[in-house]
Amino acid sequence: MQMFIDILKLVATLLVGAVIGFLVARKYMMKYLKKNPPINEEMIKALMMQMGRKPNQKQINQIMKNMQNYQ
Repeated sequence: MQMFIDILKLVATLLVGAVIGFLVARKYMMKYLKKNPPINEEMIKALMMQMGRKPNQKQINQIMKNMQNYQ
């Protein structure tokens, strides 16, 4: 009986640790992505200029909206 309780404690501890680890990692990633967004308007503008196109604000806004809808 004692062995069963020990195994149950081990499983419960691992489960609690996994949940806490997930929540901490999620919070860290959300903070990181808010601080360093994966793409912004300047990046879009630079990419389009490299492709030989001069983007206007409407095109940039459309791409940003599409990127946010994709996420």
